[in-house]
Amino acid sequence: MARPGSATPRILNLWKAGLSSVPSEAWRCDDWEVLILADNALAEIPAALLGRLRALHTLDLGHNALRALPDEIGELTGLTRFLYLHDNRLTALPDSLGDLDRLGYLNVGENPLGALPAALGRMAGLVELRAQRAELASLPDTLGRLGRLRELWLGGNALTALPASMAALRELRVLELRDNALSGVPDALRALPLLRRVDLRGNRIEMLPPWTARLPSLEKLDLRWNSVDDGAEAVSALRRRGCVVLT
Repeated sequence: MARPGSATPRILNLWKAGLSSVPSEAWRCDDWEVLILADNALAEIPAALLGRLRALHTLDLGHNALRALPDEIGELTGLTRFLYLHDNRLTALPDSLGDLDRLGYLNVGENPLGALPAALGRMAGLVELRAQRAELASLPDTLGRLGRLRELWLGGNALTALPASMAALRELRVLELRDNALSGVPDALRALPLLRRVDLRGNRIEMLPPWTARLPSLEKLDLRWNSVDDGAEAVSALRRRGCVVLT
């Protein structure tokens, strides 16, 4: 563990430490840059703790038993790199999360969320968003405002469509939608010039629209466990230009 005054980042690593509450050690220094509390049994995070850790750029709360996040999460304005919240018991995310407009990576997967808040659309700095296995049946239109987003991971939900606004995600490179309930390739994808990898495994897709063959950057399209004909013209056209298509 690095301490203040050293040349290395100020890191408090309490990974897999058998914790049921946040120890006083986390309160002794208000200029931690990295705080790792993953793989414990934490049921709550004290609001006062979050309110004072203004120097944090990385916070890992994954693999705990959190049922809620305090609104003070939005006060961590120095949080620019990573926020891990996956594999907890969160049923909602606070709107204040949208105040973290410089955060680059957010993982809220493996929580029984049921929905993502519209406030996520204010997180303009996001480059990667993971919300896998979060019991999502739809997505907020505001996700289309995440103009810097490069990777979006949404597998293991119950999505039947994507919002049309996602056609504005012009920087998107990776889109993971496996194990949802999509009946077709989302039309918003046709507007994404940098899209390289699309995972649509385990949906209800029967036809590949002709425009998929014209996606200029597509390198891999995974359609396994759907009903798409391996000999379809769009499949053949993609393969002819070097795209890997799995059916």
